[in-house]
This record gives sequence, C-alpha cells and structure tokens, in this order.
Amino acid sequence: MFPRPIQQRSQTAQWVYAIALPLALILWLFPLLGVAITSVRPASDLAQGNYFGWPSYIAFENYADVFRNTPMLQYIQNSFIVTIPTVIGSVALSLMTGFALAVYKFKANLILFFMFVAGNFVPFQILMVPVRDMTLSLGMYNTYWGLALFHIAFQTGFCTLFMRNFIKALPFELIEAARVEGVSEARIFWYIVLPLMRPAIAALSVLIFTFIWNDFFWATVLTTSPEAQPITAGLSSLNGQWVAAWHLVSAGSILAALPPVAMFFLMQKHFIAGLTLGAVK
Repeated sequence: MFPRPIQQRSQTAQWVYAIALPLALILWLFPLLGVAITSVRPASDLAQGNYFGWPSYIAFENYADVFRNTPMLQYIQNSFIVTIPTVIGSVALSLMTGFALAVYKFKANLILFFMFVAGNFVPFQILMVPVRDMTLSLGMYNTYWGLALFHIAFQTGFCTLFMRNFIKALPFELIEAARVEGVSEARIFWYIVLPLMRPAIAALSVLIFTFIWNDFFWATVLTTSPEAQPITAGLSSLNGQWVAAWHLVSAGSILAALPPVAMFFLMQKHFIAGLTLGAVK
C-alpha cells in the first residue's frame, strides 16, 4: 500500500533516485535563483539584454534603491496592518466556532459545519464584482481595514474546519470531568481547551499569515493607492509605463518573502507539532 523506503529498493532505483532528486531540486529552485540573481543585477545589464547571463557586477544597491525610490516601507507596513489583524481575527473566531461545532450536539450542527466547509470551495474569482461593489457601498474600498475584514470573513471557514477537527481529537473526558465539577462552559474553553490548542493555533497562524501576506488577487482588486496597497500589489507598480525595473521588482520580491520565511522558521517546532498532533496514537 505504501512505497518502500529508498534504502530497501534495488540498486538501480537508488541510483535513479540519487540522480533525479538533485535535478528536481534544481528545476524547483531555478526560478527562485533567477529572481535572486536579478535582484543584484545592475540596470545597465537589463538595458543591454543581459537577462539570463551572469551580472557584470553585483549591484547590492538595488536593495537600497527599492527603499529610496519606491514606497516599499509603506507597502511593508500595510501588509503587516492587513495580515496581523487577519490572523488574530480569523483564529479567534475559528476557536469559538470550532469549539461550538466540536463539543455541542444540536440539530443544525452538521449543516453549519458544511456551510463553513462549502465556503472554501467557492471560486474567489466569481466574488470579485460583488465584493468590490460591497466595499464601495460601505466606504471600505481602498482601505487596509476593509481588506483585513474581508480576509477575516473569507479565512474563517478554513480555520473553523481546522479547529473543529482538532478539538474533536481532544479527550472529551476532560470536558466531562470539568462539567461534573461545576465548571462553566466559558472557563472550560479558556482553561482546559485553549491551552491544549496551542500547537494548532501556532500552525494555523503560520498558514494564515503566509496566505494573507502572499495574497495578490484581492490586494489588487480592493486597493489602488500606495497608502493602502500591501507589498504584493505594490511590487507590480514598481514597473514604469515605459521602463521595466525588473531589478527593483526582484529585490522587492526577495524582501517581501522574508517575513513569512522568518515566521515559519521561528514557529517551525510548533508548526510541525500542530500538523502532526493526533496522527499517531
């Protein structure tokens, strides 16, 4: 049913694996390496058509030019303003909805759960026009708080699915014992369930942070000015009408990738624990 470890395969299979794995890694990393090289490629090389060759010299000043000549700091600040409240709001709401759907048994339980799950399968492209019109009518268009509220609403469905299944795997005897002792439901949630949810909260926070930070579609649909645009939408505006500043776009892309990568490595232990907890008994 499951593939055997490569050490137990034939010598030929091991040789093929040893050759194919580096090639696959090179193909996967090739676009990233291209962006990294272009980020230190001088503008003169691009003007001369040197897009894929080795740079004539390493232009680290591209990273300084991104901050000097573009509103990069504003874009980064907007991304944090949008992403952090979205993570807090969606995780907090999903903790409560997941607890209610996992612990309490009522007639509409499965219907509500399926509604949360079904929202994840709606193609977000078909929501573009109604969401844009709604933000315009409510005065939330081209504001980072309007973008954050939309992301909270859209991500809560996936977060509820994640939290509900995680709470379902917890020992229900702990909740029953607390109820026998007369502990209120709010205190059961705060002092019993919530401490056990820390690995799941960490894993979900990393996922949602990455999703929202890297979002480009809604950032371009719901924002238009540097005062509200997050960094993904701001990078697309670094190119002028007549000149394509790919060296600045590449440098900005490397800078934009640093926060989610840093958060993943800082939360790696909790992230892996949250995803694998309950996988084996």
